[in-house]
Amino acid sequence: MEHITLLLGIVIVTALVFDFTNGFHDTANAMATTISTGALKPKTAVAMAATLNLVGAFLSVEVAKTISGGIINEDGIRVEVIFAALVGAILWNLVTWLLGLPSSSSHALFGGLIGAAVTSAGWSSVNGSTVVTKVLIPAVAAPLVAGLAALLATRLSYAIGSRTDEKATAKGYRAGQIASAGLVSLAHGTNDAQKTMGVITLALITGGVIAPDADPPVWVIVSAGLAIALGTYLGGWRIIRTLGRGLTDLAPPQGFAAQTSAATAILASSHIGFSLSTTQVCSGAVMGSGLGRKGGVVHWSTATRMLVAWVLTLPAAGLVGAGAELLTEQGTWGTVVTGALLVAGAGTIWSLSRRTPVTVDNVNAVDETAAEPAGVVTTVIAAVAPPPAGPLADATAVSSADAVTGLTATIPAPDAVPDTDPARPTTVSPVKESAA
Repeated sequence: MEHITLLLGIVIVTALVFDFTNGFHDTANAMATTISTGALKPKTAVAMAATLNLVGAFLSVEVAKTISGGIINEDGIRVEVIFAALVGAILWNLVTWLLGLPSSSSHALFGGLIGAAVTSAGWSSVNGSTVVTKVLIPAVAAPLVAGLAALLATRLSYAIGSRTDEKATAKGYRAGQIASAGLVSLAHGTNDAQKTMGVITLALITGGVIAPDADPPVWVIVSAGLAIALGTYLGGWRIIRTLGRGLTDLAPPQGFAAQTSAATAILASSHIGFSLSTTQVCSGAVMGSGLGRKGGVVHWSTATRMLVAWVLTLPAAGLVGAGAELLTEQGTWGTVVTGALLVAGAGTIWSLSRRTPVTVDNVNAVDETAAEPAGVVTTVIAAVAPPPAGPLADATAVSSADAVTGLTATIPAPDAVPDTDPARPTTVSPVKESAA
């Protein structure tokens, strides 16, 4: 019994560590656009997000019930299975954070749970219908809905403000953006903090501490809220840079539209118990707002990397969770080795991140090395553009050295008169020369 109690305590601590990584991994969801448009200073933004994440954790427990009693069947599931699932989720969160990719912490957790449960008790331990209706369908639909809503909201914002001075409206949009960012933070706490509550509640049910179908205890709600708030306050600056600067360039009206659309989608899903990926919703809203502005550009190379990370999250975390479960099945030594591998992996990723640190001081800096290359059409137009008209002296205005070389070759210069005697006067009468 003491061994189980100790193991259960380790699982609870590991779940709170996951909640902490979820906080700094997903800070970008609420505050990336607010920071990139200058509506709030970075430290102020993350402090606001942390506070509202904590408040949001107390608003609902519907998502926690989905995880504790919906994704997998509690019957036959050991506490070690939950520990293995958390190992897979944490490592995937840290890998994507290192790469600056806003992947889904929620799907990392689901993938770890499914992989560990299937390894332990077979496919019958997974509620397939719940996974499809409350995880997979929202994963596809939510970013599309949020993106479309943000696109329409952006166009509406610009249409309404087209006859007003841009500088005069920017202040109002920034205020609205701060309010909508607060809603996203509140929604993030309502949705994501509950996932950790659900995992801890599942562990307590598995360990026989509380009855099946029980609500999360108050101490679980408080600890989960504090863990995600602390992680949020530290700020996931790498992902904030990607979502705020790497995906598209946002003006205040776009930021306001993106935040409002994302907050609406997340709060609605939390109310009906959908365990939504706030990362995917916010990313879809940012892309929609980028496309909604006339002349706006979405950096599709970054969007493609994000999409690949989204697709890989469930299976990758599932494979790590399955491997961790194979180790924990070996007994106490296997559980200890799994914990040691988690610590070693986390330490290695942290060391790698220090080579190119992204902090509050350089979060808005543009990474020139990550700039997209010119597209095919742009390259072709540049190649066939005619040379500029005008005197030869204007050829210096051409940006390409090759173009200047080509122009000088087509207009031969006059033959230079050799100067054999530098001391000879330069003004010599041509008449006397011919008479001589």
